[in-house]
Amino acid sequence: MGKTKKLDESTAEDGTDDKTVYQEKIKFLSPISQPLASRKLTKKLYKVIKKANKQKQLRKGVREIQKFIRKGENGLVILAGDTNPIEVICHMPLVCEEKGMPYCYTPSKEDLGAALGSVRPTCMVMVKPHDDYRELYDECSAALSELPLPV
Repeated sequence: MGKTKKLDESTAEDGTDDKTVYQEKIKFLSPISQPLASRKLTKKLYKVIKKANKQKQLRKGVREIQKFIRKGENGLVILAGDTNPIEVICHMPLVCEEKGMPYCYTPSKEDLGAALGSVRPTCMVMVKPHDDYRELYDECSAALSELPLPV
């Protein structure tokens, strides 16, 4: 019987360090991707996205999110920092700030899409509050509110 090597949470299956992967993805960010979620916060955001997807409490895509923000819906807005061209989503931070909604950027649109359970990359996601993941939602909301806004 062969021995199996147990991997900890910070090591991917191919042996690369999670921190190294995060640093590689940061290289492709747009210059306006501020405030950027830390590696730890990014993991929490992907986790709350997965839980919200199970409860059908998500909005995805620029047009859909913009429509529901203008209708008065609340939630956490997570944008992909490597969106190209950035003009597609560059107006959304201003819309979020006007409505008082917390938002941040994550390094990868592919990872954002994967958290949704989709094979397609996604530029932005809005997570609506729900009782099943309220504690994690509140943690993420507090962390996003503490991030410094760009000047």
